[in-house]
Parts: sequence; structure tokens; C-alpha cells
Amino acid sequence: MHLRRLISALACALATGGLALPALAQGSYPERPVKVMVALPAGGSADMIARVVSQKLAAELGQPFVVENRAGASGQIGLPAVARAPADGYTLTISPASFLTTNKSIFKSLPYDPQADFVPITKLVNQPMVLVVKDRQKFPSVAALLAAAKAAPGKLTYASSGDGSPQHLAALMFETRTKASMLHVPYKGGAPAVNDTLAGNVDMLFAVLPEALPHIQSGKLHALGLLSPQRSPVLKDTPTMAESGFADLNLSAWVGLLAPAKTPPAVIDKLNRAVHGILAGDIRTKLGENGMEVAPTTPQQLQQTIAEEIKLHAELVKAAGLTPQ
Repeated sequence: MHLRRLISALACALATGGLALPALAQGSYPERPVKVMVALPAGGSADMIARVVSQKLAAELGQPFVVENRAGASGQIGLPAVARAPADGYTLTISPASFLTTNKSIFKSLPYDPQADFVPITKLVNQPMVLVVKDRQKFPSVAALLAAAKAAPGKLTYASSGDGSPQHLAALMFETRTKASMLHVPYKGGAPAVNDTLAGNVDMLFAVLPEALPHIQSGKLHALGLLSPQRSPVLKDTPTMAESGFADLNLSAWVGLLAPAKTPPAVIDKLNRAVHGILAGDIRTKLGENGMEVAPTTPQQLQQTIAEEIKLHAELVKAAGLTPQ
């Protein structure tokens, strides 16, 4: 199912009560609309997840949860706006992992501190990465693509949704572990990166699976390999990187829900319980059909994940010889 159809399906289910959830203990929060900032353009997987979850939160908590896209500079426009917002639960962010983890290593300085300026609420989903190309005849396999990259170092191009993004990190991992050299072409989000891959303006994309899946299923893009330990239920014929002879090429692009630091614990707890209830319903199956793995956590677990990945990604960026901008 295309991601855009998912929103319509959920809207129908909400209208008919088909996704009813247990009522939460009623408190004063929220008493007015809540802004959910996404520091990426509309159309990518993080944006789609934000809209689905926001719609469900509105139905559950009785106030609008309004998604606002503020894209640019790999999260450095939208996330500072959230960090500076009042810590009252009325401004939240649904963010890809990279803005909270890899950015610390990619940039010399950030206008926000991923750990000090935000309090995690919960992880929402894990999303496998998949290497895709438009020209199936030119690149029929990962091995063929690697051979072409080594034959012309720095000539093959790969798209990403920006510096430090999961797409960029996946490509750095591929380059480091295969000793290949390719040219990075960053965009302002996953959707434009996919669109230029579809147009043939770049050779490849290490895509977040939900963003590439409709185009793989339609035959417009060709999936060469999954950067995950096992095959995906929605791409059963696509081998993992390990099956293609490239071990230790695993990366998941998770998406999480966070609030400004010092947001009251009662608000964090209420949002955490609401999202856990939402993700336990029929939405789990619908998200799975789009290549996403529902992965709710406690705030403490997400906080630990961010801390661990900041260290891991710093090591990868250093190994790749990438100079912070």
C-alpha cells in the first residue's frame, strides 16, 4: 500500500471507530492544538509517519495535532525552533534518527544540542535501508555496482536527504567497508532524493524502505540489497547485503517523538502511553505493509539509543575520513 493511501485508510477507520483505543486517564493536557514539527519536506517517510501519528493522537486526546514542515540544513532550521519553544507539551517534533545522532559528527557545531535540548517521548518505527538504482541493466547486482564504482572512483553518484542523513550514513558505511569512492549529492529530504533517482539524475540511492517501496513495486526502481539482517516481508525477493557477499552492512533509520527539554513528566508520560496504545492497534499491520517496523520505547530507552548511536556514528564518520562542515 502506498504511504499516502495509508493516511486515507486510517482516516476512514477513525471516522467509523474501526481503530478504537482504550481511553486514557483524562488530565488537563492537551487543552489546545499541539504543533508537531517535522524538519523535513512533506512527502518523505518521517513526514508520513508524523501525519498518521498526529491524526491518531488528535482522535485519542481530543485536540488537533498539527504537522508543520520546516525543512532545510539537515534539521538545523526545524529542530532549533522546537528547542526554543515553551516546554509545555504544545510543540513536539517527530524526527529521523540522523538529526539527533549523526549530525553531532557531521557538523562542527549545531544550533541545538540533541541530548540537552530535548526530552525523548518514544521511538515510533524502525525503517530498513535498501540500495536502489534506476538502471537495472547497468547495475543488476550490488557486485556489479561496486565493480563500476571501483573502475571509476568518485564518478558514480548517490543521492541522500542531506548531510548526515540515514541515506548518507548508509553510503558512507558502504564506501568504508568496500573501499569504494562515490560522489554524494545531498537533497533537502527523502522525497526529492527519490525523485531525482527516478529521473536518472543520480546513479543510486541508499533509500529508507518506505520511501522507495512504491517505486520498487511499480518497477520504476530496482532494489539491489537490504541493509538489514533479514529480508523484508514486503521485499521477499530482495537479498540482504550479507546474502550478496557484503557482511556487516546493517542500518535502520528510526523515527522518534520528542519534546523540548523540561517538558513536564506528566505530559511526557501521557504522550508515551497514548502512542504505545496507538502503535498496538491495527496501525501496526498497515505500517508493516509499508516497510516499517513499529518500535515503541520508554523515554529512557530512546535516550539511551541516542547516546549510543552518537558514539557509533562518530566512529563511522571518522573511519570514512569525512571532515565536519
